Amino acid sequence: MEQKQLVMDTLNKMNIEFEDVEHEAAWTTEEADKAIEGKEGVRSKTLFMAGKKDRRFYLVIMDDNKRLDLKKIGEIVGDRLHFSSENQLQEKLNLVPGMVSLFGLINNKEHDVEIYIDKELLNESIITFHPNINTSTFFIKMDDMFKFIKELGYEYNLVEL
Repeated sequence: MEQKQLVMDTLNKMNIEFEDVEHEAAWTTEEADKAIEGKEGVRSKTLFMAGKKDRRFYLVIMDDNKRLDLKKIGEIVGDRLHFSSENQLQEKLNLVPGMVSLFGLINNKEHDVEIYIDKELLNESIITFHPNINTSTFFIKMDDMFKFIKELGYEYNLVEL
């Protein structure tokens, strides 16, 4: 099944409303932001990280206007983090760079990705994510982001990034 359709079906089963904005392929957060300019909602940056010796994996969700402090997030999670390889991203979330999204958790068969969300996002009511493709952006309510995570059976950690 196509990734976008899988995300839509999953959201519909969870009774999560979303707005879909289709656009040209966006490989960077800057390109994605330009494609959805003027629409309400915080633009997310979702990073897939691996820990020391690639034993643990992390999804870090934050406002795309912020820079990630690798040392700080490493201290928070108690691991030395680095960006995962393309192979790990494909294996764990069935995604490629430029398409990393919260919705990739749908594809995490091992259920072994830890989720860290910047507390600053709690000030927002709507958040954006690619639906596992980069030619579309979904807008969902912040509460529904947490509902999605819980209904997939994941825990999450709210942290100050």
